[in-house]
Amino acid sequence: MKNKNTIVFLTVIITMLCLYYLSITFYSRGIQADAIEYSTDENGVIDQTKKQAYLDSIWMEPVLNILGAEFTYKEIKDIELNLGLDLQGGMHVTLEVSPVEIIKGLSGNSQDPDFLKAIDLALERQRNSQAPFTSLFQDAYNELSPGGRLSNIFANAANKGKITFESSNDEVMSLIGEEVDQSIDRAFQILRTRVDRFGTSQPNIQRLQGTGRIQIELPGVDNPQRVRKLLQGVAKLEFWEVYREQEINSTLRIINDELLKLEKEAATVATTDLSTELKPADGDADNTLEAQLAQQADSLSNDSTATQTPGVSSFISLRQNYQGLAGFYYNMADTGKINTILKNEKIAQLIPNNLSFKWSVKAEEENSEILQLYAIKSTRGEAPLTGEVITDARQSLDERARPAVSMQMNALGSKKWKNLTGANINRQIAIVLDNYVYTAPNVNQEIANGNSQISGNFTPEEADDLSNILKAGSLPAPTRIVEEAVVGPTLGIEAQKQGISSILVGLLIVVVFMIAYYAKGGVVANVALLFNVFFIMGILANLGAALTLPGIAGIVLTIGMSIDANVLIFERIREELRNGVPMLQAISSGYKKAYSSIIDANVTTFLTGVILYSLGQGPVKGFAVTLMIGIICSFFSAVFITRVIVTYMTKKGNDSKISFETPFSKGWLRNINFDFLAKRRLAYMISTIVIGVGIVALTTSSLRLGVDFKGGRSYVVNFDEPMVASEMKAALATGTFSESGVEVKEYNSSNVLKITTSYKVEEESTAADDEVRGALVAGLASATGKTFVDGKLEPDGGEFTIVGSSKVGATIADDIKKSSYQSFGLAIIAIFLYILIRFRRWQFSLGAIVALVHDAFIVLSAFAIIGWFGISFEIDQVFIAALLTIIGYSINDTVVVFDRIRENLQLKGSKDLIGTFNESINSTISRTLITSMTTLIVVLVLFIFGGEVLRGFSFALLIGILVGTYSSVFVATPIVVDLTKKTLGAAADKEKEAARARASAKAEATAQQG
Repeated sequence: MKNKNTIVFLTVIITMLCLYYLSITFYSRGIQADAIEYSTDENGVIDQTKKQAYLDSIWMEPVLNILGAEFTYKEIKDIELNLGLDLQGGMHVTLEVSPVEIIKGLSGNSQDPDFLKAIDLALERQRNSQAPFTSLFQDAYNELSPGGRLSNIFANAANKGKITFESSNDEVMSLIGEEVDQSIDRAFQILRTRVDRFGTSQPNIQRLQGTGRIQIELPGVDNPQRVRKLLQGVAKLEFWEVYREQEINSTLRIINDELLKLEKEAATVATTDLSTELKPADGDADNTLEAQLAQQADSLSNDSTATQTPGVSSFISLRQNYQGLAGFYYNMADTGKINTILKNEKIAQLIPNNLSFKWSVKAEEENSEILQLYAIKSTRGEAPLTGEVITDARQSLDERARPAVSMQMNALGSKKWKNLTGANINRQIAIVLDNYVYTAPNVNQEIANGNSQISGNFTPEEADDLSNILKAGSLPAPTRIVEEAVVGPTLGIEAQKQGISSILVGLLIVVVFMIAYYAKGGVVANVALLFNVFFIMGILANLGAALTLPGIAGIVLTIGMSIDANVLIFERIREELRNGVPMLQAISSGYKKAYSSIIDANVTTFLTGVILYSLGQGPVKGFAVTLMIGIICSFFSAVFITRVIVTYMTKKGNDSKISFETPFSKGWLRNINFDFLAKRRLAYMISTIVIGVGIVALTTSSLRLGVDFKGGRSYVVNFDEPMVASEMKAALATGTFSESGVEVKEYNSSNVLKITTSYKVEEESTAADDEVRGALVAGLASATGKTFVDGKLEPDGGEFTIVGSSKVGATIADDIKKSSYQSFGLAIIAIFLYILIRFRRWQFSLGAIVALVHDAFIVLSAFAIIGWFGISFEIDQVFIAALLTIIGYSINDTVVVFDRIRENLQLKGSKDLIGTFNESINSTISRTLITSMTTLIVVLVLFIFGGEVLRGFSFALLIGILVGTYSSVFVATPIVVDLTKKTLGAAADKEKEAARARASAKAEATAQQG
């Protein structure tokens, strides 16, 4: 085998990398287990606050040493394999920055009737349009007020210098568009800072390009109300005067003296106020804050320079001499210790009312972990100037042509700014947002007109960020939650168990089958399969991707599909051996002949993964990532790793003892000669009847759309005893939810119900969320006579609790439906073009596409038909992922048949076109049935063990695999025959003659060389 050493080298390198990342993950899980053990009381209840405090205490502390390289817990969390919210609990939120409020703010809250009507009309049209709101607003205004000038509305004091009464409508809308984009950027930066400071590990925040939406994931969060308040709170921009260090020396000395007293008391009596442990797991008194402060006191008393220097303060052992700059600089790891000192009751009493401390929002330099603590002059407790006076801020250049920020204020702000800057010449003024200092420029002179320039060592990006921060208070840009999901810890743990069970059972069944069917060849395939799963997990960790429950489904599906490549290869080898070809030649020929089919099958499935990743959200994106990684890994392991192993096992040549069949499988699926194409009209009729029945079922029972597609709120409710879903639905439908839809079904067990309602679906405010939740709680309490308990994982007698919830606004539900249609359409187009390029016949492309559409209709029909029997699964984003996966699987099967047809046409021409097609189907039927059976088994395992979340997904795959196998034989191939027998036959004859000419030329060239 050529390049054997390269394959071995790559395998070793990838294996070592995967081992590294997965071992880090294993170690991190141990730390989390310690945190759970520490925070669990004698009744088995986990105190989430205590658990988070434990993890926070070691966040910046070294916890692992590998060959001399130390890793803090933060660094470990950055490296480990992340778990999605559905596997560990937490909160997923999608926020939208409302362009309506921005436009109203820019207009000065104009009451112009055409202006207000245009906003309402644009809002109405937005539900069925992908166009930006600004474009919809402009079109609506032009319709309502032909010839009307937007400049009459927007030429006001807030837009002075930017919009005049002579500005055209396009110029006005251009400015509005810029302000909307900047507001979204500003909201993103503010939210990112808030999320980073929230205190949860591995938060994820990203802006969804092309929309005004921001997506946030907070693993492990157990206080949704706090999160909503945090994310939707109005940004507070303030300007504060800053004390010089020497001005607060006396206060620092007093604080230092008091700390020394407390430290001495702590030597004999534990001080309650300073009892927070930094490393609770060790249970060592030397790790308490009191002990650490006592050690600092000893170092102070032994340092004559320190004790004699006024203003050194009790923070001396923690302060950093940061490039000789004045001020208080601390390592990020020590900020918690400083906060603990400042919040101590006795210390807080010593801090004057006109002094407060605020941290800088980020390090002074990139890759630095040094933060500054600013001493703020807080006279009367109110900032002397706040952000609403700012009318504009934008990036500019200073006198040295360096990036700077220019800022303008209104008349009131200019007056206050003059007084503030005049009183602080050669002093700092801190610009504070959400209680963190973003910058503290030095005042060079009094600024009388409100136009200022902030200069410094800014990069263009930093200057742009600062200009956005300064505008945080100038325009109203509130965020609203349009999508939300809360997964309780119990649901996450249950999902983990279900996912692991699915992988292990599916893996075991496939391993046993492959050995039973392919003997030593099956052992080789199993080794490749284990490498495949191992590589998937390691690469996910390497990429920083999160493993989700749909991602686990992707792994389970990959287990079934990855066998396909080996089945193709082994069936080709067996075919060659049956024709009397020697072992080594049969192996070489088997790999060579299967290669084309494997490439085509994997590329078409990979294309669907790319489309899912590009247009999907949340769980769909996680599934797509795992599917794409799985396809790449399975190709490498099944084609290259197995070849290396087989080469090693056949080093004795044709006498090597390697086999690809067992007594059990020796006579299976051999010498099949069935006339498939003779049954094609019967197949057409059966498909038509099934789809027709499905259409009737759709019109009578309809599909049950999930919250993803119709909007609404869904709650997972845990009761202390089994409940009857139908009775609960009847009880809720007669109360508050009588005028809106309500659905109730069992969720994993009889005492857990999933309740979905469209009540107040059009209202996306927090107040509406609280009202719907309150109405649900009241309805359940009335119907069951039980008491609602919040935050409790397992309810006791007579109680119920909400362990998970989700919300999707009507607007985002429309967007999800549109992206689903786009996904399906793009997948069809991409596959059509790929088949056209690979097979160079539009008949093959069209036959494949008709089969794919047929498969999709059959699956939809199956979902509708089972509704007649009282069984229903939701149609949601995960279902769309299943549908596209079915398309990928079905085209995989079809391509294998088409590839054999192409090969046979080149060999035999078109003398017996139907006979050639039949022969091609018969020669690949063993591979088709084996692959379908193994994949069907692992998907059946997923259906049984995967839990309620994946029940509809796995059911769709079960139907899809069956119908995909059927359609590749009875739909796709017959359609190619029926489309153009003559055209295809003539083309095949030409290809056959060309192949003969190439072979003849090659033989002649060989003879001449000889």
